[in-house]
Amino acid sequence: MIKDTLFENTEVAFKLKSDSELERAYFLFKMISHQPLVRIGTAATNFALKANLPVEGLIRATVFDHFCGGVNEEDCLPVIDKMFTAGVCSVLDYSVEGKAVENQFDSAKEKIMKLVYFCEEKEAMPIVVFKPTGLGRFYLFQKKGEGKPFTEEEQKEWERIVDRYHSICKLAKEKDVEVLIDGEESWMQDAADDLAEDMMVAYNTEKPIVYNTLQCYRHDRLAFLRASHERAKSGEYTLGYKIVRGAYMEKERERAEEKGYESPICKDKITTDQNFDDCLLYILNNLDTISIFIGTHNEKSSLLAMQLMSDLGVEKNDNRVWFGQLFGMSDHISFNLAAHGYNVAKYLPFGPVKDVMPYLIRRAEENTSVAGQTGRELTLLKKERKRRKNS
Repeated sequence: MIKDTLFENTEVAFKLKSDSELERAYFLFKMISHQPLVRIGTAATNFALKANLPVEGLIRATVFDHFCGGVNEEDCLPVIDKMFTAGVCSVLDYSVEGKAVENQFDSAKEKIMKLVYFCEEKEAMPIVVFKPTGLGRFYLFQKKGEGKPFTEEEQKEWERIVDRYHSICKLAKEKDVEVLIDGEESWMQDAADDLAEDMMVAYNTEKPIVYNTLQCYRHDRLAFLRASHERAKSGEYTLGYKIVRGAYMEKERERAEEKGYESPICKDKITTDQNFDDCLLYILNNLDTISIFIGTHNEKSSLLAMQLMSDLGVEKNDNRVWFGQLFGMSDHISFNLAAHGYNVAKYLPFGPVKDVMPYLIRRAEENTSVAGQTGRELTLLKKERKRRKNS
């Protein structure tokens, strides 16, 4: 049996953090634990940046350096190398959001292709990631998924999105780098799912290169997984899936209520957890044809995955199974898993401080809204502070 005390080892969890970095982490999570402070801090930060007040240095020294790797790829190298000494790999995530014009989509494609070349040279970086709406307009994905006809211009624009996907995935296959395609809102996801599957058909012929994302707070995802698996078996290609709980719950429920359709979100947290674990079980039972990236900050699901791997005779370092967490969060899961020989990668966001702020604000808001997440981080940080003091 896998010990459920595995993630209690704070010496392993925080061994890469200096005393000052540990104190900064404690301060940040303490602040995030107070919802009113997060709201006030978000508003003040947005105002300061829009007014061009000199606050970037302060942001960089606090929240940015805790949750991000740097302002560009080269800036991230010390963090990447440091984590790899503890057996934890990095997934560089260009976290600039809200761009919506063609030259910006082309720039994003070039950035991701540059990261593929970067990964080829670094053993510590076996995976790249991108968001569908990083390569094309949200509206086009939505319109395509709804089956509405494109105008002539929109059709050309869609073809450019498809070309961007192919450019990245083709290069990734040539360089043997895996590609994670993030999930987004349900009302654009159908088109994104279809496009991700087209990439799997084209590039997952020998082994999984392209991974789509299953957001398991959607109650239809297990059925979707089963159906895509049947198509893959008959089409003779393999699947790759990153499984997560999800990131757009409030927005999804509000839109469903506003537009009068059934919410795609599971009725409660227990159902979401069960759905995640069911998808996990299905994939691990079909590892010959589906590879998995387990994106979770949930200790129970991580322990379940470890136990299932043991029961099924799957080696800890089998490349078909990866665990992943966000940089700056759940180090007790990431570094303890790595210390026990599992494949682990941290999502490492990067980009100019000002451009990455929407990502950082979402991180703070999510930590505030996820029951127990911030409290758990604080408890472990306190425990490690005490351990260091006593030693």
